[in-house]
Amino acid sequence: MTSDGRTDVGTVDDLHASASRLTGLDDFGDGDDGHADGLRVLLDSYAREAGLTPAGSKWTRGLLRGALVSRLLAEAAWWRLPQHTEVALPRPVFVTGLPRTGTTALHRLLTADPAHQGPELWLTEAPQPRPPRETWPANPVFAMLQQAYGGVGLDGVHHMRPGQVEECWRLLCQSMTSVSFECTAYIPSYSSWLAGRDWTPAYRRHRRNLQLIGLNDPDRRWVLKNPSHLFALDALLDVYPDATVIQTHRDPRAVIASVCSLNARASDGWSTVFAGPVTGRAQLELWSRGLRRFRTDRARHDPSRFIDVRFEDLAADPMRTVEMIYDRLGSGLSGPARSVVTETIQRGTPKPEHTYDLATFGLTPDDVDRAFDA
Repeated sequence: MTSDGRTDVGTVDDLHASASRLTGLDDFGDGDDGHADGLRVLLDSYAREAGLTPAGSKWTRGLLRGALVSRLLAEAAWWRLPQHTEVALPRPVFVTGLPRTGTTALHRLLTADPAHQGPELWLTEAPQPRPPRETWPANPVFAMLQQAYGGVGLDGVHHMRPGQVEECWRLLCQSMTSVSFECTAYIPSYSSWLAGRDWTPAYRRHRRNLQLIGLNDPDRRWVLKNPSHLFALDALLDVYPDATVIQTHRDPRAVIASVCSLNARASDGWSTVFAGPVTGRAQLELWSRGLRRFRTDRARHDPSRFIDVRFEDLAADPMRTVEMIYDRLGSGLSGPARSVVTETIQRGTPKPEHTYDLATFGLTPDDVDRAFDA
């Protein structure tokens, strides 16, 4: 059971009440991003379509309540620290692309540069001005997340630590506007709702969270990454008009097999529905739609705003890839930055055993080629 004794996902009202009990806060904001509407659609979709087990209901309730807790903490900090709105966030970089295309490795290389900053996992869950790193172990929220994650997430396939930079989807979850929900459950009604959603209000909230987290580091350039940016390029560039977007590329056959395996492992035991061919079809539809949407939207914007990185090039020569990106950004890879990036490359990233194939999820290579238009 969750800490409030529930084993079902719950309702909009009781999730709000539970988040308030945990934090002692009750201001969820003015709702201009429609988070309550999104939550209602999510809960209905989970109840009617997801086939959640008791374990899946418990985890989902924790996920949704956690997003509401983050929302409450952000609202309280914004009220307490109004100067966050003065933080400029100049020329941010967004790394996006299909999942399993090297976005994590590239993001961690770029954020190794001390002139850059990314959102550490614990600060996306408990938004606040980034405190001095040496104080983190004594922070009760950081300590709790350190214990919860144990240094590894998603069954060893994707390594996560609370103090490490991570994807920024948790900031979008505060608005209940994120494809992350679709990656661990079969919720087609929510998928349809989100596909027609204007993400601009969610990105405005995303930006305010970055202004808050980076309040003590206003001169460091933000580098973000999240595959879900594929679905909302126009909203992203409306809110971040001077952003540069890096798109990673890899054979979709390998992508879909890998992402299905990753999401199946992450949600194992949570659903009687989200498994095998259902997972395969849902993820194939989701990510092929996202890439088509991004391709269409990208064509309307200045090509100089985009940098393309092939998975094979990044794997073969990461330093050359980073140098190319810095050249395109017009900043040059300085001595200190080069040293820390070199050290990060030499240290490497844990590579757990991860085997996968399309057939496990009821898919063939031709299915993937057709979905992605070859």
